Amino acid sequence: MAYEYHSRRCIEFEDTDAAGIVHFARFHVFMEQAEHQFLRSLGASVHMEIDGELISWPRLASSCEFFHPVRFEDELEVRLSVRRKGNKAITYECEFFVGEEKVAQGDITSVCCVCNPGEKLRAIPMPSFIGDKIEQRPDPDPS
Repeated sequence: MAYEYHSRRCIEFEDTDAAGIVHFARFHVFMEQAEHQFLRSLGASVHMEIDGELISWPRLASSCEFFHPVRFEDELEVRLSVRRKGNKAITYECEFFVGEEKVAQGDITSVCCVCNPGEKLRAIPMPSFIGDKIEQRPDPDPS
């Protein structure tokens, strides 16, 4: 079964702009938090040491589209799914809901890298103890 992570959060004042609407940049933070929770559920982390190497997941891309404003004290649900799993990179899709209303949708793509201090970043295949547990969701529109 493909992984899907759901979380709920009450929008705090710090999440909003002067108009009391969630600032667009906060949605990227919410996506990143969901990604971290996903990796923790696999017994991993976004920043960990494996066999003496520092492994992390730098971003290749991040985008978000907004459909309706989200306001202070709204309850926001975040649904993360694995849209694409490659050998070294993974793309997550995050859908955001207030009640039944879809308010935003975004994607983040991260690549598994060795990030040792003083060295250039080096993309590597996902460690098997992580990659073997990840299934991408079925393509909803195979055409």
